[in-house]
Amino acid sequence: MKASMKPITEVAARLGLEMDQLELYGKWKAKLSEDVWESISHRPDGKLILVTAMNPTPAGEGKTLTTIGLTQGLNRIGRKAAAALREPSLGPCMGMKGGATGSGKAQIVPAEDINLHFTGDIHAITSAHNLLAALIDNHIFQGNDLRLDPARIVWKRALDMNDRPLRQIVIGIGDNNGTVREDGFLISTASEVMAVLCLAENMDDLRERLSRIVVAYDMDKRPVTAGELRAVDAMCALLKDAIHPNLVQTIEGDPVFVHGGPFANIAHGCSSIRATRHALKLADYVVTEAGFGADLGAEKFMDIKCRMGNLHPAAAVIVATVRALKYNGGVPKQELLTENAEAIHTGFSNLRRHVENMRTFGVPVIVAINRFAADTEAELAQVMGLCAELGVKAIVSDAWELGGEGCRELAQEVAELADGSAEDTFQLLYPDDMPITEKIETIVTRIYRGAGVKYRPAARRALQELERLGVRDLPVCMAKTPYSFTDRPAELGAPEQFTIEVQDVRWSAGAGFVVVLTGKVVTMPGLPEEPAAWRIKLNEAGHIEGLS
Repeated sequence: MKASMKPITEVAARLGLEMDQLELYGKWKAKLSEDVWESISHRPDGKLILVTAMNPTPAGEGKTLTTIGLTQGLNRIGRKAAAALREPSLGPCMGMKGGATGSGKAQIVPAEDINLHFTGDIHAITSAHNLLAALIDNHIFQGNDLRLDPARIVWKRALDMNDRPLRQIVIGIGDNNGTVREDGFLISTASEVMAVLCLAENMDDLRERLSRIVVAYDMDKRPVTAGELRAVDAMCALLKDAIHPNLVQTIEGDPVFVHGGPFANIAHGCSSIRATRHALKLADYVVTEAGFGADLGAEKFMDIKCRMGNLHPAAAVIVATVRALKYNGGVPKQELLTENAEAIHTGFSNLRRHVENMRTFGVPVIVAINRFAADTEAELAQVMGLCAELGVKAIVSDAWELGGEGCRELAQEVAELADGSAEDTFQLLYPDDMPITEKIETIVTRIYRGAGVKYRPAARRALQELERLGVRDLPVCMAKTPYSFTDRPAELGAPEQFTIEVQDVRWSAGAGFVVVLTGKVVTMPGLPEEPAAWRIKLNEAGHIEGLS
């Protein structure tokens, strides 16, 4: 959909920002300058509203669409609102998901720029990550003063593209090309550099976190850090602009901060703390989202981002669709347009569990039913009735067709819910000092509703190593399929009494959490049989088409 964009200086002016507080990237994009925080840090925070969702299905749920539409709706009813979103990764844009800027009349713009190179943040993260990788192998080649064990290099390369063959590679082949060893690539959004950027308070904090990154172990099994490799100053130079939040707009001219983009299934899945804090000082309501379903994205938002950023969400919106409920009720994708009350009733178990889980955190909840054209009034009424039985209000959202106007009722209800909430009701799922294995089991039993955890030998060895190193008081970042509460994508609905299998545990010392890899999750995705890249082209007028 074509949009008539406002100059980004006008959008910034709605937040009280002046021209000299912006670093312009053309007419429609800007970064906030370093001195903005000093001028606003004394202000009280606005209300933070989290948008999350059911487990994703092939039918699509519209979480980002709802986040944008709700922001537009809040401004339509006279509230000063901004959104805080993640930056899209090129991997999904060219892979299965396509773009991540909303759709219909609830979009952020300029969509093509945001979905592709944007302001270069992810490129900077990729460069900083790979600089560190290059310095590791160069150190070994040049004499290895730190006595790095080539068999225990834990820092891989990174690329912002889905590229399956790069998951495992061998490097150093050939004369004078360094030590021959196994290596591999992560997608850039799974890089610890991405997590560090999104969790850092400022450049000093960024530098300190980067210096703590563990890249390898030496011959005495001692962890070796990026700081010891003298990599940090150059990495900071590459990230000096990327640390500043980006400002864009909705198609209705509402301000949107798009900054940071960690994956939610293999990373912590939240936009940056810096962008969120800036937004909370500049707007009365800030609508943000967590990746994938609430079992992954929202849990990490609460237990990692809110814990580290001292944030207190005032309300949670869970996005549901009639089609997603039917899919979770056992209806195949090709039959989702057919009315099926029984399947909705069965599939509601998935939504019910997400509502119950959000209440576990002490956050008031509302359900947004994202309307699709084929939804019948009877189906919508059934979902609203089931939510009422659960004691949660459900509002139909028409963000796609009507933009902010289609979210007026949702906006009004969310604003009232947020205004009536108290910070002291918010609670984390587990305390800092709980042992790591107990944190994992707490998430599995209380959020996923599994019976327990099974650890593969590699995971047990990793946990023993963390115990030896005294690593304990860190939150857990679960890497799991987003499609199910289990670690098996095909198990829909709300299964119980299953076992989560942990394949490995990795210490992200710079980010400040432990990554737990479950099931068959991988940190470098592959392209599907029909990649979204096939639909993208540059037309004769020089405009990009097919990126949606």
